[in-house]
Amino acid sequence: MTHQHKTPRILAVASGGGHWVQLLRLRAAFAGAEVHYATVDASAAAVVHPAPVHVYPDANKDTKLKLALAALRLLVIMLRVRPDVVVSTGAAGGYFAIRFARLLGARTLFVDSIANARQLSVTAQMCRGLADRVISQWPEVARQSGTEFWGSVL
Repeated sequence: MTHQHKTPRILAVASGGGHWVQLLRLRAAFAGAEVHYATVDASAAAVVHPAPVHVYPDANKDTKLKLALAALRLLVIMLRVRPDVVVSTGAAGGYFAIRFARLLGARTLFVDSIANARQLSVTAQMCRGLADRVISQWPEVARQSGTEFWGSVL
C-alpha cells in the first residue's frame, strides 16, 4: 500500500540533541522532495521552516507510558503524512516510525549516530531486520554488524 506522490514525500524523524543535529545534516539529500519532520521539540520548527514539523513525546525504555504515547503519536503522524520514505537518525521515535512505515509500504532508512563508534545502538540493532537500509557511520561497525557504511554526516 504505497502512497506514491508526484513529488516523493519524506518523513524525517529524530529525537532531540545529537540525533536532531545529524538529521539536519542530511537535508541536502532531501532536495526535490516534500519533507515533513517529526521530533520531540516544537522549537525545531523554526530551524526547518517552512517544512511541516510534527511533535511526539520524548521517551525511552525507562519511561514506558511516554513510550506508548510516543508510539501512538507517531502512528497518527504516519497516517496523516503518508510518506513514501521514512529516514531516521534515532532514537526510540525513529524505531516506531520505521516500524509503522513498513506496515504502510514506505521505504525506510535508519542512520545510526556517529557517537556509536564501537557497536550499533540498540535502536539500530532493532531496525536492522526491519528497515530497508541501516547505516553505520563507522566502517568497522558496519563490517561487524552487517550494516552499510556510506560515510559520516559530521
